[in-house]
Amino acid sequence: MTTSTLPATYDRLAEAAAEAARIARGAARAPLDSPTPDAGWDLRALVNHWVLYSAHGLERRARREPLTEELTARDFAGEPDWAERYAAQLDRALAAWRDPAAWEGEIDLGGMRVPAADVAGMLVKELVLHGWDVARATGQEITVPEATARLVLDLVVEHGALFREHGGFAGELPVPAGAGTLERALRLSGRDPAWRP
Repeated sequence: MTTSTLPATYDRLAEAAAEAARIARGAARAPLDSPTPDAGWDLRALVNHWVLYSAHGLERRARREPLTEELTARDFAGEPDWAERYAAQLDRALAAWRDPAAWEGEIDLGGMRVPAADVAGMLVKELVLHGWDVARATGQEITVPEATARLVLDLVVEHGALFREHGGFAGELPVPAGAGTLERALRLSGRDPAWRP
């Protein structure tokens, strides 16, 4: 398997990561106590979660390495150049997923063995949904290609009940007729596209 023959999910990862890096740079000067669409999380908490799981976690999953205590305790948002560090970490994570071995076999998610390609899809969802959260909290918009939005929607539909059970999603919101793919994913994950700080 070469880079050109990696699963299509790799392209979705690359697209989502590029947009996440752009959003982070736009959010870099926002006050860290700003409200966010995630109830109970200010911007600092949201950014710390986003950076940890969608960048460091993205690389560690590919390499089958756990997140360290140093990483889980780190205040990424408190670093003055956090957005550039995040973008650089996303580049490292994408490089790890360019290794064909990253796509082979399964990855342990807290005692549950999940095919590597499925884990990569979950990380696309993490990048996009929390990317939307950060974008909305900092007066930005998110734009992803239709194929990436479709993957996120499919995963929200597939895993929505499980995520709601464990507090990862709020309750589904009504989806109006004519809603686009990303809006449908947002609403089904409990996110209100009309939310403003």
